[in-house]
Amino acid sequence: MFNRIREDIDAVKARDPAATSSFEVFFLYHGLHALWRHHIAHWLHCKNMKLLARWYSLWTLKRTGIEIHPGAKVGRRVFIDHGTGVVVGETAEIGDDVTIYQGVTLGGTGKQTGKRHPTIGNGVFIGAGAKLLGSFTVGDRAKIAAGAVVLEEVPENATAVGVPARIVRIDGKPTDEYQFDQRLVPDPIAQRLCRLEGELRQLRELLDTKC
Repeated sequence: MFNRIREDIDAVKARDPAATSSFEVFFLYHGLHALWRHHIAHWLHCKNMKLLARWYSLWTLKRTGIEIHPGAKVGRRVFIDHGTGVVVGETAEIGDDVTIYQGVTLGGTGKQTGKRHPTIGNGVFIGAGAKLLGSFTVGDRAKIAAGAVVLEEVPENATAVGVPARIVRIDGKPTDEYQFDQRLVPDPIAQRLCRLEGELRQLRELLDTKC
């Protein structure tokens, strides 16, 4: 238990530049408090003390603003940054070294039974306000952009953005469906200046011939 607490604290310090000390992280990071309390609620859930587990998770929600169903499975070194408004459904599974920002929902669509919530791989980054809805897998080291609404599987090392989310990069390279890169868009001001320079050169040549 103490080893897990230590590695959770070290994970926060490694990923959050605002974390100044282990003391601060231990006492003031309610994302960690929600995760630690979830481990207790999950143990109660697995021991078939489900009513007590739900009561304890509700108490955690009131204390931290983070709602994690006792049935959800959460890996090691997960970091919930800020955390307010995070919701994790009953059948959600979260791997190791995952980073989750505020307002994220790992929820269902209301149309499924059994496994209804996403499975998040290791090392995944989920930006603020993202909604992942349904039973699908987000591959290891994938990135979900802030505000994205993800409704289907995301491959490993992929980046998903938009509503509904689409895959724009895999392994750092643009996908065939998304080749647009704002860095490659021509500068209209520069283009106009080039045309003016060309016109000025033509006027000078014309004046030289007249003189």
